[in-house]
Amino acid sequence: MPPNANPSPNHRTPPTPSAQPPATGPSPSRSASSGRKRSSGRGSARTSAEHPAEQPIGRRGRRLVRRVAGRMVAGGLVLALAPVAGLAALAGMALVGAGPEVFTVVGLAVFASVLFLGLLLCVPRPHVAWGRWSRAVLVLGVEAAAVWQVSALTLNPLAVPPAPAGVAGQREWRLPTGSRLAYVRIAPERVTRPEPVVFLHGGPGVGDLEGDSAFYGRLASAGFEVYVYDQLGAGRSARLADPRGYGLARDVADLEAIRRTVRAGRLNLVARDYGAQLAAAYLAAHPGQVARAVLYSPTGLTPARAPSRIATSAIPLGPGALPHPRTLAVSALLRVDPATARAFAGDRELDAHLALLLRNQAAPACPAPAPGPGHGGYVALAGRTTPASLRNDLVRTAVPVLIVKGACDAEPWSDATAYRRTLPDTRLAYVGNAAPPGRTDAYLDVLRTFLTGGEPNAYPAEEPPPGYRGPS
Repeated sequence: MPPNANPSPNHRTPPTPSAQPPATGPSPSRSASSGRKRSSGRGSARTSAEHPAEQPIGRRGRRLVRRVAGRMVAGGLVLALAPVAGLAALAGMALVGAGPEVFTVVGLAVFASVLFLGLLLCVPRPHVAWGRWSRAVLVLGVEAAAVWQVSALTLNPLAVPPAPAGVAGQREWRLPTGSRLAYVRIAPERVTRPEPVVFLHGGPGVGDLEGDSAFYGRLASAGFEVYVYDQLGAGRSARLADPRGYGLARDVADLEAIRRTVRAGRLNLVARDYGAQLAAAYLAAHPGQVARAVLYSPTGLTPARAPSRIATSAIPLGPGALPHPRTLAVSALLRVDPATARAFAGDRELDAHLALLLRNQAAPACPAPAPGPGHGGYVALAGRTTPASLRNDLVRTAVPVLIVKGACDAEPWSDATAYRRTLPDTRLAYVGNAAPPGRTDAYLDVLRTFLTGGEPNAYPAEEPPPGYRGPS
């Protein structure tokens, strides 16, 4: 076609490059960004491919640790509950009247059941068969060993020493109260003092008929009749079938019966430790029957509640040792039925326990004479209450009272000063280095001076003197 010819209507001229529409593909920057994203995605894919389970395993591991720790804590709590549940079952069966053969079996069965549950919680259940068998063998082995050991310690009595032999001059009072008390009378060559001396031992339940009669019998040289006796439930005196019959009121009634039996108008009371509580209670109830009173190392005016110390020491297994299962059982039974406790563990066994307890509690800095045989275990654990009017009654008494303290003294100094503040006609004497405590010539001289009407050197201060090594 000629250059100037008009194109026909149907003819289309090819577009020039400048007339071409803009490209619709991605721009270089967008392509680069997409490339980076694809590259990053491929890197993440490679990372996941290289460590496919890193995140899920970490979560599963933490869950597993929490689950195992939870089971161990729960298992430990159940294991700690096992002896408590066993003792509760034992005491419950005793409370409904079951005998020792029944309540011991039930208590041990409950202990074994709870222990087994605790062991199952502490040892997770494996998924493989051999692991489950190993777990069963482990749990049953530990269960059998623990139950066997606890059963043997619970059912077998503690070592029982032979019965204490009689002492020279020992006799027995059969009192109107029903008590049968072993005593020794030391008579002077000639009675020149109408009021006999009666010694009240401590504890309660801690007497030494032989040693105390030898020491306090020396007062007979001043013209006194001297009586030393084992209180009811202690030493060589009779024991009660039901320990609930022991108590301060019974001891006061026995002392008044003794005064009537020896036909004395008044008594000179010499007391040590718990004996001071007994002397104070007797003085409040019978002020006209006491000539003079001497309180050596007195315990507090208010008796402590029945102690639970039987459950906290029996056979010394070493520092930090657990309480003995048998004494735990006796302690639980004492709380619900003391007569059943005595049927389970007799007087001789508890006497031996008390003697061991006293040896363990002895202060090495203050040596004391070895306690005599035949302590009273159940009388030591009996509850003791004082009349509500005791202090008011003592404030109105006019009986001369001497309190004696030594450098080595197991009782608090504040207990002695409390007696001095309560009793109107009271003085306190300090005998210094009395070793062994309570059996020295210095103490005997103070006793003799006061009982014969003299006045020993008094210590007026409220605070203990220098050199005092007892509790304040």
